[in-house]
Amino acid sequence: MTPLHRLAATIEDRRSADPDSSWTARLLAKGPEKCAEKFGEEAVEAIIEAVKGDRDRLTSEAADVMFHLLVMLAARDVTLDQVEAELARREGVSGLTERAARADGRADWGGDQQGQGQNDGQGS
Repeated sequence: MTPLHRLAATIEDRRSADPDSSWTARLLAKGPEKCAEKFGEEAVEAIIEAVKGDRDRLTSEAADVMFHLLVMLAARDVTLDQVEAELARREGVSGLTERAARADGRADWGGDQQGQGQNDGQGS
């Protein structure tokens, strides 16, 4: 089991924990909107560190982002396995092909700002 899967399992366990004894339980008890807000705050902090170029701080903030993403997903009953399945579905699909296949307005996968480029499995 990967660290992300262990973390997702821990978050799932905390759903039934006492909010007075667990930060994760407390956050989940506040509802999905609060979880999303906290995820956004952490994402902004990661962006700031990326712009500053501090790799150590960016790494730390990225870990916070991933934790809060998993909490936000759990708050909406979306599992890491479901996200991984979506990533697998998109793997190797050109950004242009993905965009053409979607008429529902969801964000595309892979292309650059002009919708160009190929998905290399790394999200760029």
